[in-house]
Amino acid sequence: MTTKAQLEVPAGMQRLCRRFELWRRSHRGRLPIPERLWASAAALAREHGVFRTAKILRLEYGKLKRMSEAGDRSLEPTRPTAFLELMPQGAGASDCLIELEGPRGKMRIQWKGVTASDLAGLIRLWESV
Repeated sequence: MTTKAQLEVPAGMQRLCRRFELWRRSHRGRLPIPERLWASAAALAREHGVFRTAKILRLEYGKLKRMSEAGDRSLEPTRPTAFLELMPQGAGASDCLIELEGPRGKMRIQWKGVTASDLAGLIRLWESV
């Protein structure tokens, strides 16, 4: 890489380019690129563009585009619960409807015969996760 080209490539991309070069030198043949390198490349592609990242890192454009669009959910930290609403349906209600929504979808749980202490235990368990 020439000095002029190095000036045009962001520092984070230069570091990842060196990591890819080290991996390529140490692995001959047709071994798959490790998922962590792909995830790092996808993050850079979201920031700097898929074409530019694929060209500089010498990666398959189509796969990098798919990974950058989907994001690598497995490496993202989970966000804490932003909102929890408890709505009593009546003074002696023993049914409970729990709705959870996250980046991967929604879940609905209907719990029959629940007591206030059961619900409190569930909330404590949920907070510890």
